[in-house]
Amino acid sequence: MDTPVPFVTAIGLCIAALIILFVFVLKPRNGTIPLERRRMEASQDNSAVGRVSESAVQFMDTALGRSGGPFNREVLYQAGVRQAPADFTVMVVAAAIVGGVIGTLLFNLLIGILLALAAPLLAKLVLVSRTQKRRAKFEEQLTDTIQMLIGGLRVGHSIMRSLEAAAQEAQAPTSEELSRIVNEVRIGKDARLAIEDCSLRMDSEDFRWIGQAIQINREVGGDLAEVLEQVAGTIRERSEIKGHVRALSAEGKMSAVVLMVLPVAVGLFMSVLNPGYMRLFAEHPLGIALVVVSAVLFLVGGFWMSRTVKIKF
Repeated sequence: MDTPVPFVTAIGLCIAALIILFVFVLKPRNGTIPLERRRMEASQDNSAVGRVSESAVQFMDTALGRSGGPFNREVLYQAGVRQAPADFTVMVVAAAIVGGVIGTLLFNLLIGILLALAAPLLAKLVLVSRTQKRRAKFEEQLTDTIQMLIGGLRVGHSIMRSLEAAAQEAQAPTSEELSRIVNEVRIGKDARLAIEDCSLRMDSEDFRWIGQAIQINREVGGDLAEVLEQVAGTIRERSEIKGHVRALSAEGKMSAVVLMVLPVAVGLFMSVLNPGYMRLFAEHPLGIALVVVSAVLFLVGGFWMSRTVKIKF
């Protein structure tokens, strides 16, 4: 009698877990700086789970190196995630393993592999979504940011002092980005480059205009507060136009979401209603080929609809 594939897979995962336990948990660890010296308020977790997670993070940090991998420090920062790349990568890998095991035990090996591969893709989509929301919030706060800069300039403060004051009064993510600009200038970076880098991180053409106005004022002089007042008026008009365009394109975006969710929802519904009918797509070679072709067409159609409803200003 043939051994079931889920049973063999489960045995293999258990063996892999034991290897990880003996290699990473029980091996001697020589930390460069103790945790209590690096973080005075942190209490070190001496439990088995804590040691496993700490060893996994250290191994992942060594494997990723300075680049940080696909979830590097800059990507996490733009998404507003306050985690180190190694920590986030370990979390994604753990989610992939859990998804693969559950999919293999409940369905079959193919479903388990697909669920394991879906974990990093889902993490990437979450980071992209958080980055877009963070950038959109930065754009919404930009008008108030300019007004705070104008107020600081009119009372006699320099542009850097006005940026620092605006960073203290504004909300995230504006406060975070302005504080980063001020800190970068303090350690020797040119103010123009710091503002330009911020506009690139936030993908904000309006903030790039502010940087250009500041640079022109530094070169030729003049009333910077008056220039920023005119820039603020232009940004307000652009924001109104953006609002109208978003309202007109909302129906197309909702239609795209429905068309993308509908086939997946129907497939899951049929899997619950008639598992034998859907099992052919995971066991028969022709069914697997049709699933692969459908997935490719699904991705192509989703990309095409996203480009259709996305309007650049």
